[in-house]
Order: sequence, then structure tokens, then C-alpha cells
Amino acid sequence: MLLRVALAVFFMAHASVRVIHGTIPGFAEFLESRGWPYGLALVWAITALEMVCGTLLICNRNVRWAAAGLFFVAFMGVVIIHAPLGWFVGEHGSGGMEYSLSLMFSLLVVAAFDAETVVLAKSQQ
Repeated sequence: MLLRVALAVFFMAHASVRVIHGTIPGFAEFLESRGWPYGLALVWAITALEMVCGTLLICNRNVRWAAAGLFFVAFMGVVIIHAPLGWFVGEHGSGGMEYSLSLMFSLLVVAAFDAETVVLAKSQQ
């Protein structure tokens, strides 16, 4: 439960800061410069997905789907942004992929141990 809620908070904080600091247009421009169409709509969709999936994780509902959605966001972040910057996020690098990969593996753990699914599986035995 602790990992599930922590992951939700991390992703929701990321999305919230994007809205609060008004960086959505800049992120949209960055994506469009990398060849992604409809940058503004795409960034709003990412932001909404992070908020909705985070809420689902906190509420312990549709955990596997929520984890899958957030995994996809983190994976695409690695592909588009973080992988070209190397491995390390700080100290020995700038913006690398180590943090995103740790989020992705944590999401896999949360999805694998989805309490709702485990309870259903035990009741069917």
C-alpha cells in the first residue's frame, strides 16, 4: 500500500507542478520540436492521465490499469527525454533515466501485487 500511494503522489505532484508553474505550453513546444503532433493536447492528456491514474492508485481501484498507464508515461519519458541524457539524474549527470526506470519497476511491483486481484484469486481457489 505504501509503495502504491507513494507512486501516486509522485506522478500527481509531477502533473500538478506542470499546471501550477504553467510549463504545459513549453513542454508542448518541446514535444512538437521532436516531431510529436498536437503537443498541447498531448501534454494535457499526459497530465490528466497522471492525475486520474494517481487517484485510482490511491483509491486502490483498477490498480493494474492505472499502473500500466503510468508505466507508459514513464516509458515514453525515457524514450523521448531521459535516455539521450544518460543514466544519472543528478550528481553525475543531468536528467538521465535512472529515476524513471525505478518508477517503472516500482509500478510493475504494484501491479503484480495488486491486493484486489490477489484477494479475488485466493477466493477462487
